[in-house]
Amino acid sequence: MSEQLGTLDDLPDDYQADMANAGVAPLWPMMRNVLPHGAPNPVTRYGYWNYQNLRPLLLRAGELTPVEKAERRVLVMSDPGRGTGAMQATSSIYLGMQLLLPGESAPAHRHTPSAARIIVEGRGGFTVVDGEKLPMEEGDLVLTPGGEWHDHGHEGDEPVIWLDALDLPLFVYLEGSYAEEAPLQAQRNRPDASEVEYMAAGLVPSRNREKKVRNYPMMRYPWARTEQALRQQMKYNDDPIAEIDYVNPETGDDVLPTMGFTAMMLQSYKSIEPVLKSTSCAFHIIKGEGKSIVNGEEVSWGPKDTFTAPVFSEISHKATSEAFVICIHDKPLQDRLGYYEERPR
Repeated sequence: MSEQLGTLDDLPDDYQADMANAGVAPLWPMMRNVLPHGAPNPVTRYGYWNYQNLRPLLLRAGELTPVEKAERRVLVMSDPGRGTGAMQATSSIYLGMQLLLPGESAPAHRHTPSAARIIVEGRGGFTVVDGEKLPMEEGDLVLTPGGEWHDHGHEGDEPVIWLDALDLPLFVYLEGSYAEEAPLQAQRNRPDASEVEYMAAGLVPSRNREKKVRNYPMMRYPWARTEQALRQQMKYNDDPIAEIDYVNPETGDDVLPTMGFTAMMLQSYKSIEPVLKSTSCAFHIIKGEGKSIVNGEEVSWGPKDTFTAPVFSEISHKATSEAFVICIHDKPLQDRLGYYEERPR
């Protein structure tokens, strides 16, 4: 592609006016914006949210705004490249921190975007998805796939806070984002599937294989089991990092169509420099402390903090204590579009 593309200034005013009247525009002055040479030129910028700064703001929101007036009491984490108020943290991922106080409930609704929650603190909270009650324990990953009815409740005595991750930017771009409301759901009288059908990796209920399995058979991934699996992997790992992908236990596919989740364990004082990836991502710290560098910007992180990285970012991690992290990324979306890419540093 030529480096000497023409500009609008090269074109006479009368020609520009005639094009505007005809409802067209020349491609060549805009070519480098939509097809930059060699690699994308993202609008998204590295972002960092310190949980100790967010927590008081969330609790104050609980004092100022009853959940009945908010429906979902959330502080949105906006991409710095787009500015405060942007309803996205990366090109394809929305992040928000949500609060539910003891005795509160958030009414049932369903929406076209898919969502997942990483539980940050508190006990006694739960989500009901299509009638299945999913307890919320710190570090758990809880899914609310697109089109599934879900509501939230709180039976404990302390605030419950979780990180919301949605593929909302994709649906906004497609003009396909909408929600429907309903009363609270009746709950099934049994534990969720993670405690009944899917207690161990590689084991699924015996059934007639012609019978259709739910698209999302397991919607809660308990952190205790995830940490145990990471520790076991690290025991026999030559690398300073152990990584485990969250998958559908019946198919092995990613848990959601457009968002993936990878749990990571980082050894202390070992540097990790992954290859460049075409995905955008967010890192949420479950436990531990450390430092990361994203495109030359250093972030010191601790428990419950969150930071993001745009596509093809140069990222390095160095934990200063044993650390556990969940990475939220859009690789499933890119795989479906056929363009996921890795490049050496």
